[in-house]
Amino acid sequence: MKKLLIVDDEVNTANLLSRFLTRNGFEVLTASTGAAATELLKSNHFTLVLCDFRLEDTDGREVLKKIKQEYPGTGVIIITGYSDIKMAVELIKMGAYDYITKPLYPDEILNTINKAIETQSALNSAPVAVHLNPEKNTGKNSITTFAGKQELVVGVSEASKELARQVSLVSPTNYSVIIFGESGTGKESVAKSIHQKSDRHNQPFVAMDCGSLTKELAGSEFFGHEKGAFTGALNTKIGHFEMANGGTLFLDEIGNLSYEIQATLLRTVQERKVKRIGSTKEIDLDVRIIVATNENLAEAIQNGRFREDLYHRFNEFAIYMPPLRNRGADIMLIATYFAKVTSQELGKNISKFAPDAAAALTTYGWPGNIRELKNVIRRATLLTEGEEISTKSLPLEIYNTDVKTLVKEALPQAQHLVTSSPRPDLKNAALEAEYETILKVLKEVNFNKTKAAQILNIDRKTLYNKMNAADHQTIKA
Repeated sequence: MKKLLIVDDEVNTANLLSRFLTRNGFEVLTASTGAAATELLKSNHFTLVLCDFRLEDTDGREVLKKIKQEYPGTGVIIITGYSDIKMAVELIKMGAYDYITKPLYPDEILNTINKAIETQSALNSAPVAVHLNPEKNTGKNSITTFAGKQELVVGVSEASKELARQVSLVSPTNYSVIIFGESGTGKESVAKSIHQKSDRHNQPFVAMDCGSLTKELAGSEFFGHEKGAFTGALNTKIGHFEMANGGTLFLDEIGNLSYEIQATLLRTVQERKVKRIGSTKEIDLDVRIIVATNENLAEAIQNGRFREDLYHRFNEFAIYMPPLRNRGADIMLIATYFAKVTSQELGKNISKFAPDAAAALTTYGWPGNIRELKNVIRRATLLTEGEEISTKSLPLEIYNTDVKTLVKEALPQAQHLVTSSPRPDLKNAALEAEYETILKVLKEVNFNKTKAAQILNIDRKTLYNKMNAADHQTIKA
């Protein structure tokens, strides 16, 4: 259950909001002052904090600053009775997810909270900081992390060294960058590393998932809108370009934008000006743009799916992310780091891998790349009882890549029902067939979930739900 903290000196408002959110499945605590909120933050892990801007002993700005410094994994939404766009921009640049004015509308606040949690979860689960410390010439691999930041995931392989060299080369410039790479290779981590090594590092880094944008939402998400600009525009909304002003805007899955949305985007990229929907005022932009894709954009241009002029605006510098299977020397370095972090999180003392487990990890193809490796190691650490991770704690596909064998071994209960019952269980048979189909399509598109969902004729959320259901069925079986 997601835990939320409401900070508001209007006790009635806080209580009403608490009851509403509790009914919608959240665990909620309340505080009426900044000091009380500080004490609760010390003893609880909150997914999200909803903080009124004006409090008796402080203001939302100070609460936000403290949370971002000491609890970077917690999202923040600022709530106030005053609609001040300048202040809203300042708060968002400081790290607030959003800024909502009173009165609060139930559907709006619930939608904003769910989006904030989804965004924060994505940030928290992105590939973590792993790199070698070049200043220590000890002959050993040294791993360093930075609290609240995401550094470039590199290692000892030649592919990783070349990636680090390119990042160091382009970071101090204002060049627009395209990052090419398969899903899960850490493209957003690279974008953040470029931002952190640039002169813009004290300005906002704003990430946007273009794969989930619809034609109707694109304009509002990119450019923002004024209150009353269209039906449902209950408040003024700041777009991602404006949020990132002075800093870096990262556009992920850029190849999934429709041709019509690309045309709208081109003008803003060319002129570096943005106009909110419903406004006549143009806002000057000073934004560095970094985009990422797992598609071949040159092929998309030839097929008429991507604008060549927009491509050249982005392609001042290109970085190609090496897949994990081409970084053999790095796999155990990164796996050991994930095991160490997860072990600490679970209160365990796991420090090494059995030789057969290490061999399986280094020879596996890793179609899901670093993201898949992280999930595998987290699961293995949870299942391991001693101090050493063995193949017993690894998923079957790590050391058995035959999909048919995998399905038979992973779903013995369903297989037994189908083969031994006089009346076969069609539900289990259907689930098994669906699982095989999803896995086959995912492999065909290099685990690009947006493409897979399109081929399967379902939306991405449905695909995620079915994948989770398949995992649950496997564990249950």
